[in-house]
Amino acid sequence: MSEEHPQPKFSQSQVVELMKRLYRLTPSEMNSLPSYCDQNFYVMTSEGDEYVLKIMNSDDSKNPTLIDVQTSLMSFLHQNKFPTPTALPTISGQLMSLEEKDCGYGCKKYLVRLLTYLPGTLISKVPLTPQLLYETGKMAAKMDEILQEFKHPDLSVLQREQFIWSLSNIPFLEAYIYVLDGHPLQAALKSVIHQYKSSVIPNHSNFRKGIVHGDLNDLNILVQPCESDGYKISGILDFGDLSSGYFIYELAITIAYMMVHHQTPIEVGGPMLAGWENVFPLNKSEKDCLYVLVLSRFCQSIVYAHYFVIQNPENEEYLMVTAKKAVHAFRHLLELGKEEAEKVWFQTAAQFNDRKQET
Repeated sequence: MSEEHPQPKFSQSQVVELMKRLYRLTPSEMNSLPSYCDQNFYVMTSEGDEYVLKIMNSDDSKNPTLIDVQTSLMSFLHQNKFPTPTALPTISGQLMSLEEKDCGYGCKKYLVRLLTYLPGTLISKVPLTPQLLYETGKMAAKMDEILQEFKHPDLSVLQREQFIWSLSNIPFLEAYIYVLDGHPLQAALKSVIHQYKSSVIPNHSNFRKGIVHGDLNDLNILVQPCESDGYKISGILDFGDLSSGYFIYELAITIAYMMVHHQTPIEVGGPMLAGWENVFPLNKSEKDCLYVLVLSRFCQSIVYAHYFVIQNPENEEYLMVTAKKAVHAFRHLLELGKEEAEKVWFQTAAQFNDRKQET
């Protein structure tokens, strides 16, 4: 976020007015949904149809080309049988509308989209069984595989070289880590940044590159019970961190977020790695950097959460949800060390795939 107070603060009456004016729909039920920096509403109409109205923050709303690419990509994935939401056109036929409102900080412009609603439960609310973790890893790899076929005239906007959440930009953390002055974790965070610079950056040229979702966290994956005992993935949400990056980033980010919600974090990596390598077997450099990349995502979550709380103290509860839990997984992984963590992950992945082949 480069702008002060970028998060929209639309009232429910303003949302009702948007729905009527832009889509000729009348809400009969409406609930606010959690969001890091946007404003999302679950909306049921008087006809019983369900939607999500997404109001982008004023900072990101300055880049409609990027939002258009994200919207088009969601439709592309939906057409390829992935459970992603799609945007509905306004009465004028546009997939988004730029709205100017004063949310208490002066008039600003916010991009508005109406998305299809996907039923399901957040993945963090169900048991993270080895099978579900395997399916999550496999889904992430399959999604990235099909994304390489996505075409758009403005695809270059996904380069996002200054995007702070890209795992390519871990050195950016050095400008923000002051927010943890005096915190017992600061030295460990600085150490991971150093490891990234010394061991990951020299391997960038060996990583395979493509379009990645970049934010498969617990709020962005929905599941539903399946016929057999367990759950299946029913929704992939929030493409706001979409970028052109490295495939190994997707795996590392997803492992990190699933670790945050597991009682024994180290047990996450093996099944997820098995699912991922069912589609994208890792090369030597990718395998060697996975441990540091997972730690690096924890660093981003912890440092940026503390920074954004200073900028938006009224949103502290939501901003710190993942960061607080990430501390436990971060420490757990550091204590194990690279050699032991990799041993658990790769041996478990091999055993998991062996059992898959036998059944």
